[in-house]
Amino acid sequence: MNHGDVAWMLTSTMLVILMVIPGLALFYGGLARSKNMLSVLMQVFVIFSLITVLWALYGYSLAFAGEGTFIGSLDKIFLKGVTVDSLSGALPEYVFIAFQSTFAAITCALIVGAFAERMKFSAVLLFTVLWFTFSYLPMAHMVWSPGGLLFEDGALDFAGGTVVHINAGIAGLIGAYLVGKRIGFGKEALTPHSLTLTMVGASLLWVGWFGFNAGSALGATSGAALAFINTILATGAATLSWITVEALFKSRPSMLGAASGAVAGLVAVTPAAGFVGPMGAIVMGLIAGAICVWGVGGLKRLLKVDDAFDVFGVHGVGGIVGAILTGVFAAPFLGGTGAADFSIASQVWIQAKSIVLTIVWSGVVSLVAYKLVDLIVGLRVPEDEERQGLDTTSHGETAYHH
Repeated sequence: MNHGDVAWMLTSTMLVILMVIPGLALFYGGLARSKNMLSVLMQVFVIFSLITVLWALYGYSLAFAGEGTFIGSLDKIFLKGVTVDSLSGALPEYVFIAFQSTFAAITCALIVGAFAERMKFSAVLLFTVLWFTFSYLPMAHMVWSPGGLLFEDGALDFAGGTVVHINAGIAGLIGAYLVGKRIGFGKEALTPHSLTLTMVGASLLWVGWFGFNAGSALGATSGAALAFINTILATGAATLSWITVEALFKSRPSMLGAASGAVAGLVAVTPAAGFVGPMGAIVMGLIAGAICVWGVGGLKRLLKVDDAFDVFGVHGVGGIVGAILTGVFAAPFLGGTGAADFSIASQVWIQAKSIVLTIVWSGVVSLVAYKLVDLIVGLRVPEDEERQGLDTTSHGETAYHH
């Protein structure tokens, strides 16, 4: 056990918590209308609390114990057999458990941006439990645990392109369809109430993402250093790419565009962070920024969906772009860390299979989970409550008094 590795991983775990609360909460909260600000904060905050507890009860065991093809075992249910002396690799097992709990929590919290401002709080929590159990845990096992289908297939996913971003993006897209469009969508402006808070949230996401990506090296290593610099460069490149496209096609660059571009870059570099070189990370960011502009604009119009905060357009699309490009830029002759006999064609094929499996798995689980929740508690708040705002009708509070 290396104390430097332990210190870095504890720090990385805290950084990922910073991504969720307050980072993601404020990013989404600022994008909501003021009457729904607290409902968004509440959903993210409580989902984080819920999933970290479920992770310890059974999530960690199903994701990382056992060597099943699709799911782990219950050998470590309630953290059975884990002690202060237990190791996971060269780390105390408690550190690895805590670190991975934050990944599960942020993945579930990402989804709420798609159906924000109109879904019942009870429905959000019930869906989260079902989706975490039947989509997140199998995907985490398949990609990151020995014996898992995609792990054994050689899929490259350093910090969660498939497990986190595509997985959540598909769940969000299906949720946006099934919950339905917000009242007034397409007829009146549903403008963000505080882009200031959205920028603060995006900045906290960027800072926290160093724990997410560089922490996935599982130690204070040269691999962590590579992931760290790539997280700076891809994000910066995607920000520049997004606002350039805006300036060219919408006449002016926007703060929301810069923040969205940064998140798109962070998403795209997530699967690649420890596998590509810095120049590859820059190119990935430039490509992802431009494609995700289309994801939240043209593609969203084609799909005719009210994905309120563009969960699919940024996380789904950015995750797919990142997963594919990881198979390209991991090549050693492009600066990546792949072996001397690395084949771009065969790796991109493996990446594509992992993307398709993630889309199908998350899609089926999400569809069934939303339908079950609709039967049990109903998905959507009544129309009068939606018009009044979820802050007062669901939580009896208001974000602002003016």
